[in-house]
Amino acid sequence: MNKRTENPDDLRSLLLLDEISKGNELTQRDLSKTLGVALGLINSYVKNLITKGYITVSKIPKKRYQYYLTPSGLSEKTRLTFQHFQNFTNLYKVARRDFHNFFNQIQNSEIKEVVFCGVDEVTEIAFLSLKETTLKLTGVIDDHEAGKSFFGQKIRPIKDIGKIHFDLIVIALFKNGREIKRQLLDLGIDEKKIFDMGSGDWLNKL
Repeated sequence: MNKRTENPDDLRSLLLLDEISKGNELTQRDLSKTLGVALGLINSYVKNLITKGYITVSKIPKKRYQYYLTPSGLSEKTRLTFQHFQNFTNLYKVARRDFHNFFNQIQNSEIKEVVFCGVDEVTEIAFLSLKETTLKLTGVIDDHEAGKSFFGQKIRPIKDIGKIHFDLIVIALFKNGREIKRQLLDLGIDEKKIFDMGSGDWLNKL
């Protein structure tokens, strides 16, 4: 399979174009809050999209602005949307296979209870593969998603890991695996009980 990774700039541009296409009155601060991107970056991306002719802007009362997608912007949004789904399809195929193989191997060991650390699209793929084995998911931890639900499991902050019984912590994230592993080690978790799926460079197979 050819290596295919998604450019973060392309994804942010897609999110911006998608938000603007809704036709709402927006400030750059609105876009920053909605998309979770720093205000300075939003300003840079908006200027770039205007320069490329993908959006236009008009001033309206109360110092607000109305952004509009141009025909070129609509075409670019369509292209980026297709590219995003293509990248996710490739990610799904590789991750699904690798998680399937990994969980099937460890279910024949002394490992019976697993905790997922970190929640994103990849974690959902890991959950589907785990359900095909006899392994039990005993917890899900993620500081950014704490309080939300993950397939019936309440997501808890990473500091709560000491309150959850587990044989292995699986870091199943698209990115930031090293940073999360460092957090777990700082909390006194034995490194042998942490498995970072990204450490095997499987994402580079895309």
